Amino acid sequence: MPSPTREVEHDITVSAPADAVYRLLADVAHWPRIFPPTIHAERTEGDDTEERIRIWATAGGEAKHWTSRRTLDPAALRIGFRQERTADPVAAMGGAWIIEPTGPDTSRIRLLHDYRAVDDDPGSLRWIDEAVDHNSRTELASLKANVEAANAAEDHTLTFSDSVRVTGSAADLYDFIDAADRWPQRLPHVASVRLERQPSGLQDLEMETRAKDGSTHRTRSYRVCVPHERIAYKQTTLPALMSLHTGLWTFDEDAEGVTATSRHTVVINTDNIAAVLGPAATAAEALEYVRGALSANSLATLRHAKDHAEAARR
Repeated sequence: MPSPTREVEHDITVSAPADAVYRLLADVAHWPRIFPPTIHAERTEGDDTEERIRIWATAGGEAKHWTSRRTLDPAALRIGFRQERTADPVAAMGGAWIIEPTGPDTSRIRLLHDYRAVDDDPGSLRWIDEAVDHNSRTELASLKANVEAANAAEDHTLTFSDSVRVTGSAADLYDFIDAADRWPQRLPHVASVRLERQPSGLQDLEMETRAKDGSTHRTRSYRVCVPHERIAYKQTTLPALMSLHTGLWTFDEDAEGVTATSRHTVVINTDNIAAVLGPAATAAEALEYVRGALSANSLATLRHAKDHAEAARR
């Protein structure tokens, strides 16, 4: 009788030094940029040898979240991982990243998984097989592309923040950003919203936004909500000028009030610059255009949230 535990391996060769690949994998804060399925990832405890992390990602067309333990071994260029709390139908999941130098500027990345299905159900195991295979191939291909294009990407990648100071509470500010289903009535630049919530704090947000010229564009995001502290998100349906957009709303409260901040990380889709901005437009101009549009919407949202929180305080 076959074992209920499945063991699989995927690998890819990249044109990058092994130590550079290891550093990229070791810092989970970069994973939403590196791996398309990852919505958000963060270290919750530990150090650079052993840590606990939380990951929110899509698998098989559904959003899931789980916690993992990782062991980091930079000398061996190995990162072991084991999920502590799995999401149905996964009963157990673990594995390792192993980076093997194949030359001074090339390396082989091996991604190992071992897993079981809840109640060892064959149908669930097939679902996990397909999800692991799809996500592993996607992760490795994306990792290869991101590592090899790291230098080129600097010219069309941007991270920036906008903040407002509020005489109110973090809870009221958070509630305004969290209740995106009320944005069409509260924010002039939002035309329509579809919002689905999960008990875990994960949200699926689809939104139609108005531009200054009257046109509208539709985006879809997954949001990870930590009440009264932060809301992290990743867009999975993007405007034409962006190939990546992740963001973070934070609410830092002190004795005198709250600093509410909206942070964005954007990668320009250089293939669409000419179609959107004209044949003479550059990547720098595209970044400035996107920054202006995102900042305008973020600041408008923050100012309405400020009015809401300060009115609630009064």
